[in-house]
Amino acid sequence: MSRKARLATVCVALVALAGCGGTGTKGSTAGYVSADGGITRVAEAGRKPAPVIKGNDLDGRPITSADYSGKTLVVNVWGSWCPPCRKEAPALEKVSKQYAAKGVQFLGVNVRDNASAAKAYERTFGVTYPSLNDYSQKSLLGFKSSLPAQGIPTTWIIDAKGRVAARIFVDGLTATTLSGLIDDVQKSTS
Repeated sequence: MSRKARLATVCVALVALAGCGGTGTKGSTAGYVSADGGITRVAEAGRKPAPVIKGNDLDGRPITSADYSGKTLVVNVWGSWCPPCRKEAPALEKVSKQYAAKGVQFLGVNVRDNASAAKAYERTFGVTYPSLNDYSQKSLLGFKSSLPAQGIPTTWIIDAKGRVAARIFVDGLTATTLSGLIDDVQKSTS
């Protein structure tokens, strides 16, 4: 691995750890820093290709974001140990069901969980969309040239042309906010 790649890996890991690992900042509870980095939208002309995210799902079967080519893709990075992730899980599930027939696919990216903890999280929150296991957080590196992760949870909306259209890093993501962003992305690429 080149020096640049190692440095990028370390930077992403530090950012991801900061998302739910800090203390004493605004919005923190039980040692977890709330996501308050905001929403970043990218105009259609400025969108960069999304990385192909691949790995195994929580049952060990291969899965890749390329399976959803031509759809709007919502990628959510989560961990069962992350209070903001638990807070936003119901909104993500609700919108995934509402938009399934509208050409939108959700894909979870679970980080730092073993399979049993991740599956328990999905059962608790009724998550029905697929998630891949990315304990190493390598998939997050793919976003470094478009909109890098700022912490966990981070959600990206990838347009139907496979380009990163938005990044969401907020505390308390609501179904209304997510639906509005998906609608905006789909209108911008029609």
